[in-house]
Amino acid sequence: MSSDVLEAAVLQLNSQGDVPENLALVDRLAGEAAASGAKLVVLPENFAFMGPEADKRRIAEALDDPSAPIQAALRKIAARDGVTLIAGGFPEKSPDAERPYNTSLVVEPGGRALARYRKIHLFDVELGHESYRESAATSGGSEAVTVALGGFHVGLSICYDLRFPELYRRLVDAGAEVLTVPAAFTLNTGKEHWHVLLRARAIESQCYVLAAAQWGAHPQGRQTYGHALIADPWGTVIAEASDRIGFVRARLERAFLEQVRARVPSLCHRRL
Repeated sequence: MSSDVLEAAVLQLNSQGDVPENLALVDRLAGEAAASGAKLVVLPENFAFMGPEADKRRIAEALDDPSAPIQAALRKIAARDGVTLIAGGFPEKSPDAERPYNTSLVVEPGGRALARYRKIHLFDVELGHESYRESAATSGGSEAVTVALGGFHVGLSICYDLRFPELYRRLVDAGAEVLTVPAAFTLNTGKEHWHVLLRARAIESQCYVLAAAQWGAHPQGRQTYGHALIADPWGTVIAEASDRIGFVRARLERAFLEQVRARVPSLCHRRL
């Protein structure tokens, strides 16, 4: 495939508390996405485990452990299907044993890890009848990360990061042309903010946005919004999942990205 075109897919999952079952579903859907022509497949946040936050300590993996089951599954899929995986967010061991990182891992078709991003902004919010304290069981990262994939520069983020445009400005300054947003947005916040924020990040960054998602009911009464989608640099949603597990795919075209950036050269007009 030309370096000026990249076929990308985003998965929509309904992950539960059983890691092997979740990985089996990822295996199937990633295989189907690859069979449809995708060369880059993005998995949502919590793709391997969507249970109590504290239980993430039990399944946290070290990135240098070749036998770690979550990473072994990712390497197998990438090698079998000849795709690059951006594996949403999963627990990576940190110096604080009680608080692993929430890490997005990039795995190339040969099975090698190309890059990793540790979620910077942790979801500590009060939503009336819902309360979340991600920082109680998760350590935050501090580094913005981009990686070259299929001829495009890709900037990595996870879920709640979406509300912080300064992160994406830093990614664009580092050369990003594609932004990944693997997420597990709550049903309530997703209904109000998911599309608006994703389109805003695409428009202001003049980037493609790949947003994989969790959807439906999960343990402990958690509900996620879904609507995994791909937006183009003009802010148009060019692919979107309905209310079910599956994937959507779209073609990322360098010519269109350059056309948008030439038409409205806002990235060159910055003054602050």
